[in-house]
Amino acid sequence: MPGIARVLSAALVGIVLAAMGATAQDIDLPGAVEIREWRVPYLNSRPRDPYVAPDGRVWFVGQRTHYVAVLDPESGEFTRFPLDDGAGPHNLIVDDEGAIWYAGNRARHIGIMDPETGAVEKVMMPDEAARDPHTLVFSGDDHIWFTLQSSNKVGRLTRSTREVELLDVPTQAARPYGIAVDGAGRPWIAEVGTNVLGTVDPATMEYEEIRLPRSEARPRRIGLTTDGGVWYVDYAQGYVGRLDPETRAVREWRAPGAEQSGPYAMAIDDRDRIWFVETRQQPNMLIGFDPETEYFFVKTAIPSGGGSVRHMVFHAPTRTIWFGTDANTVGRVTVP
Repeated sequence: MPGIARVLSAALVGIVLAAMGATAQDIDLPGAVEIREWRVPYLNSRPRDPYVAPDGRVWFVGQRTHYVAVLDPESGEFTRFPLDDGAGPHNLIVDDEGAIWYAGNRARHIGIMDPETGAVEKVMMPDEAARDPHTLVFSGDDHIWFTLQSSNKVGRLTRSTREVELLDVPTQAARPYGIAVDGAGRPWIAEVGTNVLGTVDPATMEYEEIRLPRSEARPRRIGLTTDGGVWYVDYAQGYVGRLDPETRAVREWRAPGAEQSGPYAMAIDDRDRIWFVETRQQPNMLIGFDPETEYFFVKTAIPSGGGSVRHMVFHAPTRTIWFGTDANTVGRVTVP
């Protein structure tokens, strides 16, 4: 059921905005990180949102040509599982048992795929207005939270019962996009259609909106550090920012590419360093930012060019970041 919304203004939360680039330095360290890419054999399929399974294989979706596929990084072998034509998968995640959960973005469902047989169970959206499951993320319990960008909703799926609960985002045309869940099971949402971060109390299902200090900001992806910080990238004007979830204070740093940055994909490593990709740069540039020193310590080109790198995940056991590209590759960053 719809939650209750409240918007906190900058005046109420005491936002602190760092001077434009005053505390951040930009250096170019070509070759500072190792990036390897595998050419996906399914042409013009927009491979995206890879996720490392418990067995070490890397699963991803083909958004344009409607498939789920898996890469064995050791052998370089790909295996493809076709979905129904028109499924338009946008994102997937893999649970501890190896089951694949994907967002059927163009067909109003979340799919659960058996990784051995390719058999799919579909969980349809309970509301016909919920057209486009977008980005899925596990909670620490029995839930998956997800965004529905064009439908302007956020959802919660209970895995054991397949029940789906939907919340309307209060701001019209907010376009909820990136999502992350903190240790308390609370989701944080980047509303890319406006200058707002959203969050939901999982106990009450109350939806709260927190307005960022710059009206022009358009947060696209989101991540969490171990100190509780909520990090985002501003796709519109080229910033990386941090929200303190307790005080609601915000700090921002201008990305190296500034207004020509277009930061999109984002991940946070096991040292709480922020990684993102500037997609208005061609080739796309992988940027590393250390919040402790407030220093941009890596700027490295994506070898294939990238087109647009739209999503990244950090895999802690191997200390690697995985991404897909519009150049039809799946890539791996070895984190120093």
